[in-house]
Amino acid sequence: MSTALLLAIAVASILILLLLVIKAKVHPFVALLVVSLLVAIATGIPADKIMETIFSGMGNLLGHITIIIVLGAMLGAVIEASGGAESLAQHFSRRLGMKRTVAALTIAAFILGIPVFFEVGFIIVIPLIYGFSKVAQVSPLKFGLPMAGVMLTVHVALPTHPGAAAAAGILHSDMGWLMMLGILVSVPVGAVGYYVAKAMNRRRYHLSVEVLEQLQLAEPADAEGKAAPKVAPPGAMTIAGLIVVPIVLIVLGTLAHSMLAEGSALRATMMVLGNPPVALLIALALAAWLLGVRRGWSKEKLEDLTGHAIPGSASVILVAGAGGAFGKVLVESGVGKALALTLETLHLPLIPAAFILSLALRASQGSATVAILTTSGLLSQAVGDVTDMQRVLVTLAACFGGLGLSHVNDAGFWVVTRYLGLSVSDGLKTWTVLTTLMGLSGFAIIWLLWAVL
Repeated sequence: MSTALLLAIAVASILILLLLVIKAKVHPFVALLVVSLLVAIATGIPADKIMETIFSGMGNLLGHITIIIVLGAMLGAVIEASGGAESLAQHFSRRLGMKRTVAALTIAAFILGIPVFFEVGFIIVIPLIYGFSKVAQVSPLKFGLPMAGVMLTVHVALPTHPGAAAAAGILHSDMGWLMMLGILVSVPVGAVGYYVAKAMNRRRYHLSVEVLEQLQLAEPADAEGKAAPKVAPPGAMTIAGLIVVPIVLIVLGTLAHSMLAEGSALRATMMVLGNPPVALLIALALAAWLLGVRRGWSKEKLEDLTGHAIPGSASVILVAGAGGAFGKVLVESGVGKALALTLETLHLPLIPAAFILSLALRASQGSATVAILTTSGLLSQAVGDVTDMQRVLVTLAACFGGLGLSHVNDAGFWVVTRYLGLSVSDGLKTWTVLTTLMGLSGFAIIWLLWAVL
């Protein structure tokens, strides 16, 4: 199949998907599956491989995020029902004020994002976003957009995550310099994201019913339907500790993997405890004890709370999984390769070439990691004659290309928009625009460094 036809199919598929979701009001899960099937048929994927490709794309993603999302939802439900999120929000709001609180949480998200995967970190901070939003009586977008933006930035730019680490290996970039320059560029990019999100929040966006319910929870009731007796909410530091526990465990697991000798019992133990699902499971157990059992909650109440968290997370899981299936079909169809070959023929300078290739691949198939790796592979020969520092900058340009244009074929788009209560059209106006502007600002800084260094 010709390159032009493949690219036309890719563009048409995204337009059809948007029409189905925005205009026809088809549920995103169904719309993504329908478009995935249409693309697979149109691009000539063998009939016996179509469903296998869809199952593979969906299964791989769901295997990664399902346990995390469900445990994160349960943890959030326990914290929310205890009044802990509001307690923490009131504590920091009194001490910092609203403007400083948003900035402080964005900085905290930056630090959290260094060792923790984007989706995992975002799910961990969701209870905080809801709690602060309730106390301040503002949209969760005020906190959620800048926090999500800065977490995705460090996810793509720093070699603590697979995309940047693998790109450094392919392009033979110095890992230490990549880490230092990645942080140096990510800080101003995070500041850009903060102010862009602030400007976006001047407009009001319609939120989903599910998120509105999260922000307006009724008082818990006992078995007879009477309002449960008031219990003082847990302290702010208790809640902060519960949120920090999984983060610390994940960081220790990462450090143990890289710093301790293979075969070490301590290394094996820390790697198990630092696995995100295990870390979240430990945090949930601690929350159930500290916020529930110790404060007089019955086993039935805990079971009811955690059980009710599952249906709310199901929509996020299914839509994200279908997004993974769509992305997999686009990859298998050869759309990404066709786009890459087309852009290669333009013979752009190295920095623009790395950024545009990665951005285009990100837009075409959804995965930032795939976009970064594919771009690095395509440029591996072209960086043969550059200095070590320039090689690092080329790697970073590819990484920041993977930051932009997060849209309907990206599972992360669905996670962010669903948790923040955005419609698809509003998600494109906010999250997609935000990530793209942050990616472009990173590219501008890198190109400036290229000229200077």
